[in-house]
Amino acid sequence: MRTSVIVQNLKCGGCSNTIKTKLSDIENISDVAVEVEENKVSFNFQNKSDAIIVKDKLRTLGYPSIEEENSLGSKAKSFVSCATGKFSS
Repeated sequence: MRTSVIVQNLKCGGCSNTIKTKLSDIENISDVAVEVEENKVSFNFQNKSDAIIVKDKLRTLGYPSIEEENSLGSKAKSFVSCATGKFSS
């Protein structure tokens, strides 16, 4: 199955690189795609619980879904994730 999540704090290719790398490491998650302009993360998953794991991982990286609070902590985490993604690409 395939789904998409609209996230907050998605700014650039560095963010995209971090998200792709971290989500691709999750078991049962594949074909991760990030559309920066649309703030959208799409991926294939096997079980509903896999999709929940992805949303949790996105939140811990600083990219909460649009339904969730975008706290100062999330914004700071996304800044770090973004910088990490820029340096690892």
